[in-house]
Order: sequence, then structure tokens, then C-alpha cells
Amino acid sequence: MSGDASGSSAVRGLSEEDTAVLDDPVGRSLRGHHAHLARRRGRALTCARGVATFAAVPLHPRAQDWTDLAGLLGSEGFADLFSSPAVPPVDWEPLFTVDGVQMVATGGEPVGGVAGDGVRRLAEPDVPAALELTARTRPGPFWPRTHLMGDYLGVWEDGVLVAMAGERLDPPGWSEISAVCTAPEARGRGLATRLVGAAAARITARGERPFLHVAAGNATAIALYERLGFRVRTEVTFRGFRTPPPLPAARLC
Repeated sequence: MSGDASGSSAVRGLSEEDTAVLDDPVGRSLRGHHAHLARRRGRALTCARGVATFAAVPLHPRAQDWTDLAGLLGSEGFADLFSSPAVPPVDWEPLFTVDGVQMVATGGEPVGGVAGDGVRRLAEPDVPAALELTARTRPGPFWPRTHLMGDYLGVWEDGVLVAMAGERLDPPGWSEISAVCTAPEARGRGLATRLVGAAAARITARGERPFLHVAAGNATAIALYERLGFRVRTEVTFRGFRTPPPLPAARLC
């Protein structure tokens, strides 16, 4: 896959103007609705510690933007550029590259359903259970303060959290569904469908559109989201880098 988020394709019912903010979902979220959860230096941004590891520079960065981001993250810090197509300087060490797709909900009706049947919103005391479930299922990064980014919904059985999904990035007019996961012993019963539908219905009810990201190789998840009314908008690449180490101290003559 190309990984060029700026080369997005049109989705039926949505214009390029409708979806342009999704070319930079991290930056548009951290400069807007999630500004209170951001750290900033110049035009470089990253999430507050414990919220997420996402970082952003403008889509067409200058050298100073990378210097500012390195200053935010520290020497040999982790730069999670998520779906950004921006290319860091050559002295930034590549750590991983994963092909993915960005999908958007295209219909006017709520996707998939509404809350109920054991679905409820997670509260602060539920964070340890959410961390345990995401550690078991690995749906993507979920940290002790990630729940501050939006509403997370869960299904409990016998007092145990067995499935969850919630809202993460929030660029203008959109809200990202994330952390969709089900415990192995509870799979095959439609819990992910119920939770994604409930999350999408909440987003739609407040006048925003749902979108999400998924690894390109996860055909099962992509098929599920397509059944729920999502369509691929563009290919993306999830990339992580290590910022440069400190320069060696000058030797004294």
C-alpha cells in the first residue's frame, strides 16, 4: 500500500472537502477538541503523557518542525507518527512500519445499532479492567489516560469486562472509533458489532461522523466494518521512529 494519506480517494456521498481534515487526524485533533490533552512546541504536537503516544507535524513540515518535535519527545524518544505521511530527517531511527486503511461511515443513519443489552459507558474505576482487556487482546495502544479522549463503552459478564470500544481522535466534524476488542472466551457472539454500532450511534447523534483505522492485513475486522456501513477512504501507513541521540560533547583542547 502507498501509505500516502494525502492521496485519498473519494467515498460515495462524501466530497474531498468533507474528509480533508482526515488527512491529518492527529494534528487536527490536538489543535482542536483535544488541545487540553496536548503538548506543543512551535507547530509540533504530541499527546500528554499517559494519554497516547501520537505525535504530529504539519503535512508539509519544515526542518524546525522536526527540531521542535524532537525537543518535545526528548533525545532517543518515541515518535509515533500514526497515519502521517510526513517523512522525518534521516537521523531519526525507523522502529516499525505497518500498512493500514482509514475507513469512514458513509450513511446518514446510525451504523449498526444502539447501546443496551449490557453495554455501558466506562468510568474512571473501570480503567484497570480496560487496561487488562487491551493487554490481553492488543487492539492497539491503550494507556492509563486514553479514556480521557472520549467515551468508551464496554460489556460486562459476571463482573468482568469482556469487550469494549470507544472514541479517540476527534478532528473537526469526525470522531474515531478505537480500542475495539473482545476477550477470547467471549468471541463469536457479536459483541464487537454491538459496541461499534453503539459508539457510532452516539457519534452520529451529536452531529459528527464516525471513522476508524485498521491494519490492512486484518481482513476480518475490515469485513466487519464494511457490514456496519464503513468504506475505505484511503490507505495509510502507521510508523514509529526514535528521535536522534544527543550530540557528543565538544572536546576541550
